[in-house]
Amino acid sequence: MAEEKRQFQAEVGKLLDIVVHSLYSNKEIFLRELISNASDSCDRLRYAAITEPDLLGGDPDFRIRLIPDAAAGTLTIADNGLGMNHDELIANLGTIAKSGTAEFLSRLTGDSKKDVSLIGQFGVGFYSAFMVAGEVTVVTRKAGEAKGWRWTSDGKGEFTVSEAPEATRGATITLKLRDGETEFTEAFRLKSIVKRYSDHIAIPVSLKEPDKDEETINSASALWTRSKSEITPEQYKEFYHHVAHAFDEPWATLHYKAEGAIEYTGLLFVPGSKPMDIFHPDRKQHVKLYVRRVFITDDCEELLPPYLRFVRGVVDSQDLPLNVSREMLQHNPVLAKIRTGLVKRVLGELKKKSEDAEGNYAAFWETFGAVLKEGIYEDFERKDEILELCRFRSTHGDGWTTLAEYVGRMKEGQEAIYTITGDNLDQLKKSPQLEGFVAKGVEVLLLTDPIDEFWVSAVPRYQDRELRPVTSAGADLAKVKAAEGADDKKADEAPADEMATLIAALKLALGDKVKDVRASERLTESAVCLVAESGDMSMHLEKLLRAHGQAPGERPRILEVNPRHGLIKGLAARVKESGTNALVEDMAALLLDQARIVEGEPPADPVAFARRMALVMEKGLGA
Repeated sequence: MAEEKRQFQAEVGKLLDIVVHSLYSNKEIFLRELISNASDSCDRLRYAAITEPDLLGGDPDFRIRLIPDAAAGTLTIADNGLGMNHDELIANLGTIAKSGTAEFLSRLTGDSKKDVSLIGQFGVGFYSAFMVAGEVTVVTRKAGEAKGWRWTSDGKGEFTVSEAPEATRGATITLKLRDGETEFTEAFRLKSIVKRYSDHIAIPVSLKEPDKDEETINSASALWTRSKSEITPEQYKEFYHHVAHAFDEPWATLHYKAEGAIEYTGLLFVPGSKPMDIFHPDRKQHVKLYVRRVFITDDCEELLPPYLRFVRGVVDSQDLPLNVSREMLQHNPVLAKIRTGLVKRVLGELKKKSEDAEGNYAAFWETFGAVLKEGIYEDFERKDEILELCRFRSTHGDGWTTLAEYVGRMKEGQEAIYTITGDNLDQLKKSPQLEGFVAKGVEVLLLTDPIDEFWVSAVPRYQDRELRPVTSAGADLAKVKAAEGADDKKADEAPADEMATLIAALKLALGDKVKDVRASERLTESAVCLVAESGDMSMHLEKLLRAHGQAPGERPRILEVNPRHGLIKGLAARVKESGTNALVEDMAALLLDQARIVEGEPPADPVAFARRMALVMEKGLGA
């Protein structure tokens, strides 16, 4: 087969440019990444060979070899793992088929310092080789296949693929080192890098210097099998980097061994930063499942529920069969018990951190709170436990609060926990819906995550207090005792008969565009607002569903008018005196459009809105 010349996927080219020119001051991490990939390849072949032992071809002892050549200016990393065929070579080394790629690329700014942290979250794996190499050659043969392949590139936009008759099982990566990078051919330097970053790799990593015997330079024992007292924080951190293919620092580390009816070891990490694919539809679980130190899968949905998908790490079972298949995992009672134990441990660790002033729980919540809240909706058995871990913004200061703290601050006469949902915290704070609550000192939870619309419906009560949206709770304010010294606003209201006449006129003018028109208890500053009737779908949820094509057309809402507002009082007086007319009808439509705009919705008819606004302004000027 003739040599093929291909272009990198555009995303790879962009990533490579940043990796090569500005990524890391400690370039040595390229070796960690390549050894980590080689280890994964050996793990995958070990698992495949359980059912297809012929794949090993008489070479059952897995190894990773480092072969420096100072004279040639090269460093070779070779493994005898699963290897790649022609199509896999192109797919794995020419494209980025990773969930979250598009979002990752859209967030790149061109500012290398800012982009470094983003790339660290995304992970660069194989491409980190180009930090030290001017040319990279990969020779590989997939286990069980006869034909081998060679991949070569200088990282500048193109790569070539050709047949490689000399290829052995696995992959041999040869780096032609750049000028100034010859330190990566020095034995002492390579040993120190492996000891620091890859000592925990369960596959032996050996060094073969010219004219010297080959020697193993790592411990070659699975880190999770060691006693916690033998493991340093640095080793835990580097194992996290390996297992998560990440570059950040773990926020929490859980290492324990469960003994009893079932035995398993868990080494789990909560990342310090948000992975790019956390909300991607094609996201995977990232906890690796081993059975007696043999890798089984790194995408086992049954190990942890989706709301804990941010957890990274390893689980090693003593009780599952080695030849367990994906189908068997779906309904395996042992795995179900392991899952229960893992969830209990993770939630327990989060609770401990949340109660520790030094635990920096706020950092975790800001990163993963929106994911954890999914558990309130999805995990009925543990929803109360998860609720206690939740933190919320509210009208009580700028910090985070718990539901228990909220209940402790409830006003005399207040019967419910009040919530408001929206897309933006600053906009929510300015919502007319809050005016009456703020005036009476009633705290409201400000909910801005999409999941908030759903979990609130799954938790009707907390400590015998109903959770109630402010958009359907204006009448509740009459039961709440006003703050001491607060003004009585009733004296400022339009007369009752004038308000009754105005409301009748507005109902007539707006017709079926509204469900009802009524005087507002909640408004203190704004003239109007739209509210939902108790039991109706919230306006924000309707907006979310409509954006995804899952909701019918807009439903008419209740228009509330503020009898204390100068505009409403003036309009009420005019309608009482002169009755309804074209100007009143225009003003009714403007009030409805104003209420829509405040809710983040456009006017129902922008052209008519502009015409009416111009007319009312003209009248106001006496023209």
